[in-house]
Amino acid sequence: MRANKSMQWMFLAAALLALPSLAIAQKGDVQIGKVTGHEAAGKQLYFRYCWGCHGFHGDGNGENGPYLNILPRNFVAATFKCRSTPTGTLPTDEDLYDSLGRGFNNSNMPAWNSLTKQQRADMVAFIKTFSPRWKTDKPGDPIHVPAESAVTLDSIKHGKELFTKLECWKCHGQEGRGDGPSAATLTDSNDQPIRPYNFAAGSRFKCGATNHDLYKIFMTGLDGTPMPSFADVIKPEDAWDLVHYLRTLQVTTKSPELALWMTSKEGAEIVNAQKITGTSTGAGIKQ
Repeated sequence: MRANKSMQWMFLAAALLALPSLAIAQKGDVQIGKVTGHEAAGKQLYFRYCWGCHGFHGDGNGENGPYLNILPRNFVAATFKCRSTPTGTLPTDEDLYDSLGRGFNNSNMPAWNSLTKQQRADMVAFIKTFSPRWKTDKPGDPIHVPAESAVTLDSIKHGKELFTKLECWKCHGQEGRGDGPSAATLTDSNDQPIRPYNFAAGSRFKCGATNHDLYKIFMTGLDGTPMPSFADVIKPEDAWDLVHYLRTLQVTTKSPELALWMTSKEGAEIVNAQKITGTSTGAGIKQ
């Protein structure tokens, strides 16, 4: 009997001693849907796939960095372009997870669809260890994206007016080719030259490809770039009108907005007069 009690106490003591290590192992976990990402597993993946560009310390100074036309993300600075959260705030874990799966158009960052959902969640957990911001700041609350308004000629025309009123043309150009008068002077937060998005030659945006993605881009801004948030400038219904007009600038991509715009005399004349010149954003220049 005494032997059994002694064994019970030994097992209890061992369990209590193990608790601190278990807490440490779980400290860096992230929960993305039903998947729990683990920091330790993410570390192994990072040093297998990512450190060559993003660096041993996650500061974007990997050995491949100098050879890339767009500099790798600096995870220490924790400034992220693609977010569902307000400008100046940290992204959600889901935002980072989506970025890994989507990749970044016109850059050397691929879509890591070859990784499983578990592996991508693990990677998110480890990426968050590079910056102290994740310990002091909480991610922002995702912005509310209202239901998209109907695509009409009036909404497209109003979006065109907003494009002029908000001076989008100064960077993106009158035809959205990224050749506005300010385009050549733009730099990012690292003082690197950066080009505005070329709607005429592009089919995907930096942070997605849908109208929903485009709405989020100019309502959250692309932190670290000259692209600001317009959340305090325009109303949601106006934002959707701007989305509809911007779609008509993508003259090489079929869309309901472009098809409708072409049915009007004004739209047909504008689109037919456009010359498809230039390259998509980032070609031959750091961003």
